[in-house]
Amino acid sequence: MRGEPSCPKCGGRVRAPGLFADTWQCDMHGAVHPLQPVIPPSVEALAVVVGRTQVPVWMPWPLPVGWLFTGVMSAGDDRSGGRATVVACSGPGPLGGPGELLLVAEELGVGLGARYAGIEGPDPGPGICAGKPPQVKVLAAGRPTPLWHVSGSPPDRAVFAGEARGLWLWAIVWPEQSGLMLYDELVLTDLRDAGAEVDLLPCGALSPRLIG
Repeated sequence: MRGEPSCPKCGGRVRAPGLFADTWQCDMHGAVHPLQPVIPPSVEALAVVVGRTQVPVWMPWPLPVGWLFTGVMSAGDDRSGGRATVVACSGPGPLGGPGELLLVAEELGVGLGARYAGIEGPDPGPGICAGKPPQVKVLAAGRPTPLWHVSGSPPDRAVFAGEARGLWLWAIVWPEQSGLMLYDELVLTDLRDAGAEVDLLPCGALSPRLIG
């Protein structure tokens, strides 16, 4: 199921560096960090992303009861390393029914979080926190981290964004009412700091949100 790298902003085809450009190129967005093809979720796949990334790989840890790890992707190439990561988890929603959560960490301008959020990107912008208190807080790598609701997303999801470790942190939840899980101060671990307990991570089927 391994495919070709794609544009993190639109999912379109990208051209590898060559004679006329030393960066990956999208016809619509110009120079981009290529989004690497998705592979089935496993501890081994997660270890590959963790080993090459330059940004956090955020995971709710421990996972909420009944939740599973359902995929990981990264944007970047062998030369630059991962400049954005997205981790998918799925499980029972707080109000019943299935819920899905994507956690995106990325450098400024990559555009992966905005793509999954369904908004114009590439970033949530400084206006998300201008004069407004945060709607939720998570504990990211042991630090209280405020997240603000991002407006303009499709009504089927809830989108929150903030800053953790000097980079954008997005939390995107389906369906919209499952965003209630973030109001319980979700604990996030950067898997670059995790130990051998990650080997026991429960894995489920690949989330269609990653490739939709």
